[in-house]
Amino acid sequence: MSRSGYSDDCENVQLWRGAVRSAIRGKRGQKFLREMLDALDAMPDKRLITDDLVNDGEVCAIGSVGIARSLRMDDLDPLYPHMIARRFGIAEALVQEIEYVNDEAGWKADSPYSRWCRVRAWVSAQIKEPKP
Repeated sequence: MSRSGYSDDCENVQLWRGAVRSAIRGKRGQKFLREMLDALDAMPDKRLITDDLVNDGEVCAIGSVGIARSLRMDDLDPLYPHMIARRFGIAEALVQEIEYVNDEAGWKADSPYSRWCRVRAWVSAQIKEPKP
């Protein structure tokens, strides 16, 4: 099973996609995505791992925010997005979508650097421009 919890079962997919869109467009989601973009850009080594938040000093996209915030993450199970959502103060749907983009949206042979590039581009594309 993947961290995102996504499967080929498409039951209620429109409701789920609506929850994801709402989480991304909402105030908390936008704030988190801006913070994630800053955290990704601040990484000294532009590399992202899969299947875990932090492992031997390397991080996934969400883990990069945890490092930037100096959050404790060793007690978080990457298979329980509700725990991650609570710790980071975001919607569970956003956690699962970011995990999907980080772990599964690219090629299986993604290098850690190409994963970082792909995830950063996705995060940047999700951020709404500030209103004038």
